Amino acid sequence: MTLPRALSKLGYCSRTQAEALIAAGRVTVDGRTVSDPASWVDLEHSKFAVDGKAIAAEKKLYFMLNKPRGLVTTRDDPEGRPTVYDCLKDVDARHLAPVGRLDKASEGLLLFTNDTVLAQALLDPISHVGKTYHVQVDRIMDEEQFARMERGIVDDGELLTASSARLLRSGDRNGWIEVELKEGRNRQIRRMLEALDIECLRLVRVAFGDIALGDLPKGAVRALTEAEVLGLHRRAGMKVNR
Repeated sequence: MTLPRALSKLGYCSRTQAEALIAAGRVTVDGRTVSDPASWVDLEHSKFAVDGKAIAAEKKLYFMLNKPRGLVTTRDDPEGRPTVYDCLKDVDARHLAPVGRLDKASEGLLLFTNDTVLAQALLDPISHVGKTYHVQVDRIMDEEQFARMERGIVDDGELLTASSARLLRSGDRNGWIEVELKEGRNRQIRRMLEALDIECLRLVRVAFGDIALGDLPKGAVRALTEAEVLGLHRRAGMKVNR
């Protein structure tokens, strides 16, 4: 891989920051200064240093957040809106990034990690890692509407498909449905419901693969257990060396 990407994967800095360090002649690989950001390196066997100080692989961190409604999934917001990182003040979140996103109006389970390889694998459609949502809608949906969501709905030129959709419970005027997705299109569930002329009143992600939101309080963060991390690796089809 390229040297900037290697420094990023080691958790030292972003690729852009790495390119600046390399161009300034501050980075060495196996004791030799490398000034070309396009240089390829062996992440597993080479030794890296910046300003003469060795760079070790950053400890991999894995957290889950119960995202409250109203927060944007970004580190900094140009409009000054509150972000999910406001909930991470008690953990070292410098290199943590969300695994996928939840829009401002959505809530529930959001994973964070500095393990970029796992994050990419979890979001790759090839891995088919499901994400489960509980959604409050403004009416009682029928079986044909669920079937249409599973067959796929075309919206703005995109085919949007739920791997499963079913009724959870219903009241007099609205109901809760459960939807599982194995793809991650922008506002996917909301767009599918809009195409069916159904209003989404509330959307909560309750599971990511085998990781369940459980009773984690709104706005709270906790570290994933070792078993949960191993489960994510297996779900993503990655080898686990433990």
